Amino acid sequence: MILNSTSVYVRMGLSSSADAASVDSMTLFVLLLCACIIFGHLLQKSKWMTESVVALIIGLVTGIIILVSTGGKSSRVLVFNEELFFIYLLPPIIFNAGFQVKKKQFFRNFLAIVLYGVIGSLISFLIVSLGSLQLFKKLDIDLMALGDYFALGAVFSATDSVCTLQVLNQDETPHLYSLVFGEGVVNDATSVVLFNAIQKFDLSHITPTNIFQFIGNFLYLFLTSTFLGVAVGLFSAYLIKKLYFGRHSTDREIALMILMAYFSYMLAELLDLSGILTVFFCGIVMSHYTWHNVTENSRITSRHAFATLSLISEIFIFLYVGMDALDIEKWRFASNSPWTLFGTSAIMLSLVLLGRAAFVFPLSFIANLFRKSRNDKIAFKQQVVIWWAGLMRGAVSIALAYNKFTTSGHTQLQGNAIMITSTIIVVLLTNVVGGLLTKPLIRLMLDPHKHVGSSMTYDFVSEKTLPLLSNGEDSESNIDTGNPIDSSKVVHHYWRMFDDTFMRPVFGGRGFVPLIPASTTEDTQH
Repeated sequence: MILNSTSVYVRMGLSSSADAASVDSMTLFVLLLCACIIFGHLLQKSKWMTESVVALIIGLVTGIIILVSTGGKSSRVLVFNEELFFIYLLPPIIFNAGFQVKKKQFFRNFLAIVLYGVIGSLISFLIVSLGSLQLFKKLDIDLMALGDYFALGAVFSATDSVCTLQVLNQDETPHLYSLVFGEGVVNDATSVVLFNAIQKFDLSHITPTNIFQFIGNFLYLFLTSTFLGVAVGLFSAYLIKKLYFGRHSTDREIALMILMAYFSYMLAELLDLSGILTVFFCGIVMSHYTWHNVTENSRITSRHAFATLSLISEIFIFLYVGMDALDIEKWRFASNSPWTLFGTSAIMLSLVLLGRAAFVFPLSFIANLFRKSRNDKIAFKQQVVIWWAGLMRGAVSIALAYNKFTTSGHTQLQGNAIMITSTIIVVLLTNVVGGLLTKPLIRLMLDPHKHVGSSMTYDFVSEKTLPLLSNGEDSESNIDTGNPIDSSKVVHHYWRMFDDTFMRPVFGGRGFVPLIPASTTEDTQH
């Protein structure tokens, strides 16, 4: 089937007339999603390839075919809409990340995660913004205002947690995984908050008062977003515990879990908060309380349902990025100044490398000062892996760049076209090169089996006995609270006391809700 230019452009997010063009486009895109899943499965054991790289390559190949078929008029099946990304694609990914996370490892490294995700993102933001402001002048790019440079800093400060999580293995390197994973989520939230704050900040009148107000608003967004996610998660746990939908239908309790998770994100966006942080902490709370209040069938089904939605969203994003890399409209305007495009891309990539190194190593040193146990300290080789794995830029950067430098996915300005194409070049290079080399780098610098310590023993036992439920259980019982040496064990010890005394009796959780295998309705049907 040969697609013409009218059949490949469908504006998603808007209710257009149901014609043959939209049917052709969606059919092709669904077929490509299936192809990505199949090839990702076949290359599962590859030492180099990841699912994100597979999706990018399939997107590039498809873009070339469509470009040739349309006579060089288009390379895309769908026109990008940042609202589609932030409202429909990102929430399942971030919620599943919080829902599946091993909470003990995450909160044990919480200080380092906050240092990397918040302070580190601010350092990277300043380096990219100020560096591009000085270096772009030498390329005669004079079409950008001061706010554009700071927006660019927020765009390239966003690491791609999706790519990184596909590269690292949570069971082989749990300590390293939790650091990179936690940083990725907090970093995405920080970058989005920074980007939105820059749009509202008056850069023509910068005063100390405005700066302190900016910092205050930033902290307010973080704290209130986190509190909202925890509140919605606790409400869902209490509701399901009291009403116990599983007595009649597991479908209802699963539907309620999904809707409450999505409700937390949309409520945060409605209140102008960070939906990423809200839905992430909602996922953590729901996995700790709500998930244990449902039937055994619902536990298995809900966990796989959340993981499936996340997988489809991830593949969708990378497939589109690969196809959009060949969009002829942006390249036509940017190709008028090829050396400017090359120089811009080289500068942005260099600033990303420099900005990453400028905070990973110094902040790792600071984090190690608070770690008494030598085994818990972040070794230099681990710091190198964290620096490298966090170099990847992806969907969040693409969405923010489109939001700033395009109108409805299109641009007619040369400066904006150069910014979009430079962003795409950096995303492709960091994902393809970074994705291909991260696995060999981890095997070269780290011995995965060496880092699977006693803290993971419980998890491996769980995987052998309950493979479908292993991620839902926290390895809490393996912590020696009798002799809490470091601060993380002390905090965990007192949190367990508070949780068991006050929280779980009210909101439920493991050991506080009777386990019922299935609903009576399902038993009758079967």
